[in-house]
Amino acid sequence: MTKAYARERTAFGQPIGKFQVNRHFIAEMQTKLDVAQTYLDQCVLSANDGTLTDEDAAGLKWWTSEIQWEIVDRCLQMHGGYGYINEYEVARLWRDSRVQRLYAGTTEIMKDLMGRAMGY
Repeated sequence: MTKAYARERTAFGQPIGKFQVNRHFIAEMQTKLDVAQTYLDQCVLSANDGTLTDEDAAGLKWWTSEIQWEIVDRCLQMHGGYGYINEYEVARLWRDSRVQRLYAGTTEIMKDLMGRAMGY
């Protein structure tokens, strides 16, 4: 959605995706998404073969929910004022992604579970 918006929305006579700072943001978001997907895939494989640890499950939960929030927040920023209007899907995604950091244990609780699993 934001990639398409960056191609379509223009400012100063060019698509906003052509501005260096926005290209960097898009590259960062894609990389973070790819890393999160790889971590998720690894945890799913571990869960399927019965080797997923509580530490990995907690790490996956906090990492992906924080990355989701970070990416969606950046997407909203790239949409500018339109991103905050309810008619735009990014506004709903922004609200929905915030609560993911709370559901089923806050980020801080997940980190605490990991720390305990590591013996601290």
